[in-house]
Parts: sequence; structure tokens; C-alpha cells
Amino acid sequence: MAKKVVATLKKAGSGRDWARVIRCRKSPKTGAYTFREEMMPTESVKAALANK
Repeated sequence: MAKKVVATLKKAGSGRDWARVIRCRKSPKTGAYTFREEMMPTESVKAALANK
């Protein structure tokens, strides 16, 4: 059997320091909602969500 390769995020300075933030915006022209996704450090998530 072949070995399964699994990515781990347990190393220091890896994926635990980042968060995926998904923002919803309503278009003033069409009224449709669009979603914008971005990766940012976990320390700046609250500040980024406070700024609309």
C-alpha cells in the first residue's frame, strides 16, 4: 500500500499564526452579495473586522 501524505500545521511559525477571514459585501449597483476572502495574522483579525 502507498503511504498517505498528510500536511501538518504543528510547526512553530506555520499555519496556526494565520486566520482566514471572509467578508460579505453588498453591491450598491446590483444588490448582490459578494464574498472576499483573505488570510491575515491572528493578532490583526479583530482590528481588521472592526474597520468596515
